[in-house]
Amino acid sequence: MDNTQIKKVSKHLKQKKKITSWEAIEKYQCTRLSAIIYKLRKDGWDIVTNNKFNKNTKASFAEYVLEKN
Repeated sequence: MDNTQIKKVSKHLKQKKKITSWEAIEKYQCTRLSAIIYKLRKDGWDIVTNNKFNKNTKASFAEYVLEKN
């Protein structure tokens, strides 16, 4: 995880209010989104985790939602 990825994810959350791991991988080549979310939370960001389930692939995933910043 580098500062560039943190900045990109931060900007994404500020603009779109939510992000998934897949979006982070596709858009920012970030494979450790949970680590970035952990850091942002430690820095005071109010981010909620919503557990989602894709019926087609039968896969579960996390969607991170920015409540307030």
